[in-house]
Parts: sequence; structure tokens; C-alpha cells
Amino acid sequence: MTIAFIGAGNMAGSLIRGLQAGGYSADDIVAADPAQSQLDALATLGISTTVNNAQAVAQAEIVVLAIKPQITGDVVQALPALQPDQLVISIVAGIDTRSLGDWLPDRQPIVRCMPNTPALLGAGITGLYANSWVTDIQRGAAEAILNGVGSSVWVSEESQLDAVTAVSGSGPAYYFLLMESMIESAQALGLDATASRRLVVETARGAALMACEPKADPGTLRRNVTSPGGTTEAALKVMQEENLSRIVDRALGAAKQRAEALATEFGSKA
Repeated sequence: MTIAFIGAGNMAGSLIRGLQAGGYSADDIVAADPAQSQLDALATLGISTTVNNAQAVAQAEIVVLAIKPQITGDVVQALPALQPDQLVISIVAGIDTRSLGDWLPDRQPIVRCMPNTPALLGAGITGLYANSWVTDIQRGAAEAILNGVGSSVWVSEESQLDAVTAVSGSGPAYYFLLMESMIESAQALGLDATASRRLVVETARGAALMACEPKADPGTLRRNVTSPGGTTEAALKVMQEENLSRIVDRALGAAKQRAEALATEFGSKA
């Protein structure tokens, strides 16, 4: 099964490396991009490369769109007419399947994906949605490709991908902001920059590993480390007084609204 990547940026490179780590042959992967420097980087993986999108998709069973939303309409409409059994996997932010369907032949199987940046390290989580023309075999193929860079979650309604974007697509930045604030506060408490960063980052790593345990519940984990009258309780009380839950609700709501707006901004006008 040949897979053609339209776009040869960082995410495409991570997906290709994930496929190869899972045993997929470089002979069955081709990447297309107008930037030769991007192609040269991927050519070191042993895959075929081309600046011609039409050439890339001609013999592919799966076409992965890994391009910027601003150019997606032009790029997709310039492709040769795809066959009804060619699966299109889109990791383009903000472009829904209605728009892709307007630009592609009728009844084209499309899986829309929302990965996040930890996928670049093979530790991502991706939301997946399949339109009604996607077969079970194609769903499995799409899941296998995205699971090469982490794990995945299917949603039953495409609108839920906007929530996925708000939670996990943008989510890494929320944790980075919290870590930034903790590092700054640690230094204000008298720790040096190196120690502050290491303490904060390693604490985040350890907490995440604990939360990833199969039967772990974040609320239970929090209560287990919160002794009555202790230091943790004192810190959490301040966060609760500042209404952290409300801040998170507003932040995720804003991200979801922006994700919805992007579909209108960059999608099909038909």
C-alpha cells in the first residue's frame, strides 16, 4: 500500500519515521513538496520524493495532506481527480471534511485528524474523524499511521474535533505556560535557573507518568498528595481562590471558538 504525503514538513517527517519504526517499507512512501530542502531532509529516510503532487498521488492508495490551511484549497483542487478508493487523510488544521469534499471528487473517503506537537517525539495524541465513505479497513489504516507518532481517539461527530483542538491540539502550550510560571516563581523563591527548570520539568514528567497509569485518576492522585494543613493544601487553596477551573473553562472555550472560526476562514466558500 503506497502512501503519498503532500507536504514534507516536520509533522510529515514524524509520521514517516513512525511508519518506518513500525516496519513500513520506504519503497511504499513518497513525499511531495515545492521546497527541495524539505524533500532532501526526507530523502535521507530512503523514501521517494518529488516536487510534483500529481506524480505523488498517481499510484497511492492513501494521500496524506500535511500542508498549511491557507493553501489547502488551491493545492487540493490542483490534484488530478482521485479514485473513489483512494483514502485522503488530512492533518490540516481548521479545514473540515465539507470543504475537502467540495474540492475533491464526490464520495471521496476522508479521515480528518488533529494531532499535537508531542507527535514530533512519538508521544502525541490525535483525534480522528471519518466521513461516511471511509471503510473499516481504511479506518484501520488511518489509525495505524497516526498511532506511529503516539496514540489516537476517534470522535463520532466532526464538530468534536474543535473540542479536541482546544484540549489536546493546543494543550501542550497550556502546560508549557504553567511550567514557565513555576520556573519563574522558583527563581523568585531563591533557586537558580538551572535547578528551577530541572525541578519543574522533572516534576511535570513524573506527574504525567503517574497520571498515565491505567487506573489512575487525576483527582485521586491530587487528593493522595494533599495532606490536611500541609504545603500542597496551602498552594491548592490559592489556586482555587483564584478560580483556576473557571480560567481553564474560558481558555478552552476560546480555543474551541477559534477552531470553529478557522473552518470558515480557510474553508470552502461553496
